[in-house]
Amino acid sequence: MSSIELTKTEVVVNEDGDHDRFAHYVEKDQITEAIVLGIPVIALCGKIWIPSRDPDKYPICPTCKEILESFLSQ
Repeated sequence: MSSIELTKTEVVVNEDGDHDRFAHYVEKDQITEAIVLGIPVIALCGKIWIPSRDPDKYPICPTCKEILESFLSQ
């Protein structure tokens, strides 16, 4: 069985007026690379963005949380 290590990060607000902000779960090794290289990451819920803000300032994405909980319960 393979393991996935996840970390919490945040959403960058879209230019189109999307003002909902959540902290999302992504694979931990992707965060460092994304921040250093400025490349996008994909959250468990499918959200794609370039991490740039403190995730502790935002509530956790309910979809990411549900997916993670279902994964951990298996």
